[in-house]
Amino acid sequence: MAKQIQILSTKILSPLQKEELKKAGFDLIEADFIKTENKPFELKNLNESLIFTSQNAVHSVLANPKSEELKSKNVYCVGLKTKILLSENGFNVVAYTGYASDLAEIITLIYRNESYTFFSGNLRRDTLPNALNEAGIQLNEIQVYDTSLQPQKIKTTVDAILFFSPSGVESYLKENTIKKETCFCIGETTAEALQKITKNIIIADQPTVEDVIEDVITKYSNTL
Repeated sequence: MAKQIQILSTKILSPLQKEELKKAGFDLIEADFIKTENKPFELKNLNESLIFTSQNAVHSVLANPKSEELKSKNVYCVGLKTKILLSENGFNVVAYTGYASDLAEIITLIYRNESYTFFSGNLRRDTLPNALNEAGIQLNEIQVYDTSLQPQKIKTTVDAILFFSPSGVESYLKENTIKKETCFCIGETTAEALQKITKNIIIADQPTVEDVIEDVITKYSNTL
């Protein structure tokens, strides 16, 4: 086998995800460049439908003693894993998409007569709220989790970096520079955060960690 390809993941992967990379012969370094924490919030002034754009928001809402009361409402979300988490916990998911921009489009085209409560994090992007506000759709927001950057210096030289959010990119760049490394991104929004820095970007077909890992294995399959 040729020299081992060094991969850096900017978040700690699950045992199964790690196994995939190790089985394929990669050398993996991992570190959490962002940290998310539930924050206290009140479930009040809720509109008729709910929006979740991350699993973090779902986890935080599920931890609220009143979360049972929400299960009669229609839910719209971003991400297949977010949808699965909601469905498994008894929520009625009407529509889900890979990206917030697509969800905004579906809501403004098809479900514009409903009113919405968006469960968000402190670093959420403006895409969805802006689109709904511009379309005159009733929306309020409850912040249910906090994301903080955890920059750290990586001293090992790596061949590839896995990024899972714009915040992860921002955190990584505070202590490190990107030179020739190939950057694997979970989605378009994450890739946009790297656009001015590198052209070596590969974006997953579907915004899941598994798809990112698949891309890594495919890219290097000839060299391993």
